[in-house]
Amino acid sequence: MPYTVKKLPQSQVQLTITVSPEEYEKDLQAAANRISERVNIKGFRKGKAPYEKVKQQVGEMGILQEALETILRHSYHTAVVAENLDIIGTPEINMEKMAPGNDLVYTATVALLPQVTLADISKIKVEKKIKKVEDKQVSETIDALRGMQAQEVKKDGAAGETDKMVIDMDIKHDKVPVEGGQSKGYQVYLSEKHYIPGFNEQLIGLKPGEEKSFTLEFPKDHYQKHLAGKKAEFEVKVKDVFTRTLPELNDEFAQKLGQKNVAELKDLLKQNKQAEEDQKADQRFEIELLDQLIEKSKFEDIPNILVTHEKQKMFQELKRDLEKNGVTLEQYLSDIKKKEEELFADFEIQAVKRAKAALISRQVAKNNNIQVEEKELEEELSKVKEMYKDHPDYAQYKEHFDRPEVKETIATTIQNRKVMDFLKENVQKV
Repeated sequence: MPYTVKKLPQSQVQLTITVSPEEYEKDLQAAANRISERVNIKGFRKGKAPYEKVKQQVGEMGILQEALETILRHSYHTAVVAENLDIIGTPEINMEKMAPGNDLVYTATVALLPQVTLADISKIKVEKKIKKVEDKQVSETIDALRGMQAQEVKKDGAAGETDKMVIDMDIKHDKVPVEGGQSKGYQVYLSEKHYIPGFNEQLIGLKPGEEKSFTLEFPKDHYQKHLAGKKAEFEVKVKDVFTRTLPELNDEFAQKLGQKNVAELKDLLKQNKQAEEDQKADQRFEIELLDQLIEKSKFEDIPNILVTHEKQKMFQELKRDLEKNGVTLEQYLSDIKKKEEELFADFEIQAVKRAKAALISRQVAKNNNIQVEEKELEEELSKVKEMYKDHPDYAQYKEHFDRPEVKETIATTIQNRKVMDFLKENVQKV
């Protein structure tokens, strides 16, 4: 299989690879078999149609397109191994020539692992701050649990601090409606903290049928970044007010929640909340540790392809977060008045930081012989496959998880965990 290697700036190389029809013939046969399992071909059971019949049904180009991913994966891997390239990230593929019965020619631009001079890990000092759970926090949790079993009675009077309200709400920012800010029958529990500070206080004292307009500031850590820390106008109309009577806090209440008495319930809640605080402290510790390592280590030029890969991951993470909150990407871009490419460019600084963190993890693993055993990889793969075993397309997922690049991704995740454990053991804790 002929190929050429061209060095590019910023620790990158471009492979131009040619694959002959003879070399990809077996991949075409396998592709035709897969197609025959999905497509009804007259006179043949699924998966049993010969190559020529499949070709008549979907065309030679259809078979080649089905086989393309496998052809690229095999040929690219062969060239990388032959050249002993220390690559990182996913290659950028550009097809130059693709026609049935002819040489397939493509370029693969890939980043090489930049040299990293690690800071002295033993001299890194990180403080681990663990917040101690107070009795007040436990009491607030218990009140929330009691609230779930509260008895509610509708009333005509003004809303008090322990009441529940049902309102219609419209939120605007600079007189423009906020996406997701128009709610009918929105329930507000006045005894519980609202995600927008001061919101509940504005509602106390209102009666059914009354309306009110007011301005409040979104929290600085709000998930919609374009609203974080910004002032918004609220228009509310009260539909109903309910008096809420909470169950008495006694052993009977605790027993309904699976505990013998109130004391045991409080102990369990305190343990659970402390475990949450410990986890948050551990996450903050890891972030500070990596930040210091990035700041004190030295890096060769970071390849653009590696930064772009991190940007793409961040972009997908943002889309998933938005979808969880019922917001489309188009709506989000409209709200922040930016185009997709502008948003993508905003990721630059964080993407470079994430790329450096990945390089540090890899270098620490290399320097300290931190490896992933085959047994560890198989155990992790088994866990992932178990999650999908009842899915209708399990066979397809199973095949996906057995691909070399997927196994490599999972192995990298395991290695990163082991590296972080190593770092936490070897830095100075203050």
